[in-house]
Amino acid sequence: MIVFDLTCAAGHRFEGWFGSGEDFASQSARGLLSCPSCGAAEIERVPSATRFNSGAAENVPAVPAAQAPQGKDPMAIAQILYARLVDQMLSSSEDVGKAFPDEARRIHYEEAPARAIRGEATPEQHAELVDEGIPVLRIPMPSRDRFS
Repeated sequence: MIVFDLTCAAGHRFEGWFGSGEDFASQSARGLLSCPSCGAAEIERVPSATRFNSGAAENVPAVPAAQAPQGKDPMAIAQILYARLVDQMLSSSEDVGKAFPDEARRIHYEEAPARAIRGEATPEQHAELVDEGIPVLRIPMPSRDRFS
């Protein structure tokens, strides 16, 4: 899996996850890519920020064969990939709860340290952040009590 930083014609910046560079090129050529914020189909790759690890190397365990996507059932594969995405997001971001819109603005305007955050925003708050050019992504998350 490879992650590319992408941007749309409207200037929204977001990440795209692909099987390979060729996979990105193929999807782009076939017009299969679109901006998650505005739906624009004019997508291009932009330079990625360099990743800096300040501690020990991250030890990411391999996915056991029993948990790897099997067969060609798209729904089963989607469920497994969604579960992995949720696990990754929960373990690598800070939950700021209902303060999300304010904290996203503080980070965007460099009034707070840059970091991955997650939290709650109403549809109106989300639209305001997008209008301000603040890159946000709505992802449905399971209820918190499932992770207690």
